[in-house]
Amino acid sequence: MHKITRNPTLTSDQLNRLFEISWRGHQDRDFLPILERSLAYVGAFSSDQLVGFVNVAWDGGRHGFILDVTVHPENRRMGIATDLLKGALAAARDGNLEWLHVDFDPEYEDLYRKAGYSPTAAGLIRVSSFDAG
Repeated sequence: MHKITRNPTLTSDQLNRLFEISWRGHQDRDFLPILERSLAYVGAFSSDQLVGFVNVAWDGGRHGFILDVTVHPENRRMGIATDLLKGALAAARDGNLEWLHVDFDPEYEDLYRKAGYSPTAAGLIRVSSFDAG
């Protein structure tokens, strides 16, 4: 069983360990400035262990952005991602947002559709590889 908590007290170490085991190539970073600027973030816990996370970033107005949906590999297929997305939607509603955006790979379309998201066309550029010249 897991517990979903909005804006739990988290450390960069907790998040880096979760991301390290969940995402190939993750590099440690300081999450605290990110969390401070977020509209909200949601954590999933199992026996007080962080097993899931989602960040609700925002533009300071009416648009929110789902970022970093992450579930520990040993805890996947247990409904945690869906519960995290529901928690993010509740935070967006409480924050009076009009739109909540998310980008996802095609393999996750079923998850996001079940959570109420509709696919849209979007543009994306990797800034580090863009040559403005």
